[in-house]
Amino acid sequence: MQAGIIGIGKYIPENIVTNEDLEKKLDTNDEWIRTRTGIRERRIATDEIDTSHMSYYAALQALEDAKISSEDLDLILVATVTPDKPFPSVSSMIQHQLGAHRAAAMDISAACAGFIYGMVTAMQFIETGAYKNVLVVGAEKLSKVVDWEDRNTAVLFGDGAGAIVMSEVSKDKGILSFELGADGSGGEHIQQPKEFIQMNGREVFKFAVRQMGESSMHVVEKAGLTKEDVDFLIPHQANIRIMESARQRLDLPVERMSRTVDYYGNTSSASIPLSLMHEVESGKIKDGDLLVLVGFGAGLVWGAVALRWGR
Repeated sequence: MQAGIIGIGKYIPENIVTNEDLEKKLDTNDEWIRTRTGIRERRIATDEIDTSHMSYYAALQALEDAKISSEDLDLILVATVTPDKPFPSVSSMIQHQLGAHRAAAMDISAACAGFIYGMVTAMQFIETGAYKNVLVVGAEKLSKVVDWEDRNTAVLFGDGAGAIVMSEVSKDKGILSFELGADGSGGEHIQQPKEFIQMNGREVFKFAVRQMGESSMHVVEKAGLTKEDVDFLIPHQANIRIMESARQRLDLPVERMSRTVDYYGNTSSASIPLSLMHEVESGKIKDGDLLVLVGFGAGLVWGAVALRWGR
């Protein structure tokens, strides 16, 4: 039994905060932000919209795309480090909102690699035959844990949610291989010790540049393929220079790497599904394409999958 994606959805807040907006509040400027991160703007949710709301809207779209009802769901997984509250879980909240009465629910905390962890967890349940349909959501409201007076972090993060429905797909489609990893010794480099995110940008950058490229190659090799077989790269949208390192490792042309960091900023666990949705909507991803999805985040943790697109 092969597990893959049968539906996809997203939610992005309407409120756009540009680099020029931040120039008015911080000692920074548009050129500095763009050249170092690739970010031009980010979406910021209003006070009335929290992680569960964004998750719910993205989930509705994914269910519609999958052509199944919420009653068909067996499990809901939400990857987030910014839940509405410590408990109940966001997954339990949207289970109720969706009316998915049969579904079990749990949250996954693996920061920017959380969505990959969710995909791999869903795959295990599906391929063992335990569950048929699993909803995986990556959602963050990072704006509520960002110090808007800290120019090192305030320029980086945005809000949003992406969702997929995973189920059994054709034998030659779906997840072909995966890699998950962690190095807790680097946990101090990006953390939320109290109210706000703190980050040692230099150390995170060094780790990410190495790990994104290595993990991308590892999943291709585990699938018994070569980098020449890769059609599209969907990297975590943290920093354009980090993303470029992974693209170059795979020898892919620029147009075959998803780039949404310009418009959304770093949305942590939401960034990979949002980018995937963007490329599907644009028509760049086609049935049978080999995709590499790769992310890294606080922990330090990382994850990647090689995925053959299609049902």
